[in-house]
Amino acid sequence: MEWVVGIQRAIDYIKDHITEELDYEEIARTGFSFSYHFQRVFSILCGYTLGEYIRSRRLTLAGMELAADKIRVIDAAVKYRYESPDSFAKAFARFHGITPSAAREPGARLRSFARLSIRISLEGGSSMDYRIEEKPEMVLTGYKRFFTGSPAERDAQEEAFYVTTRLNQYALKGLRETR
Repeated sequence: MEWVVGIQRAIDYIKDHITEELDYEEIARTGFSFSYHFQRVFSILCGYTLGEYIRSRRLTLAGMELAADKIRVIDAAVKYRYESPDSFAKAFARFHGITPSAAREPGARLRSFARLSIRISLEGGSSMDYRIEEKPEMVLTGYKRFFTGSPAERDAQEEAFYVTTRLNQYALKGLRETR
């Protein structure tokens, strides 16, 4: 349980000092650990490195400020600890897919990387009765499609998918019944 508390303290420390120079040793100390071990555990638990987390959070916050027209590009570069406006612009474009100046335009689409929070979840621990049965071999056929957008858009996409594949669905059903 100490690791959970330590990692959450470290995440809170990063949030509170995101615009400052962050020292990995200090972050690890806040998390009751040594830097090497903390970074390894963080990476294993989160799926990305501590540096990637910090960079993604900084670029998210910079994007929010630029979109709200609260800060100039050069000031964002300095505030979020980039060595130059050029390095900031490159990192920003890689992360958001648009330049920092384009982020100021109304309706600009930005990427957001949410702040981490620790939640413990235990699953399983229940019993289940079962039996193993053998079934005859089956041949399955079907159609596959990925849908995007809001639920209303998805309903229209599902209807269009059904209409365009209906004849083939009936043909497959007919083939099944002739077996």
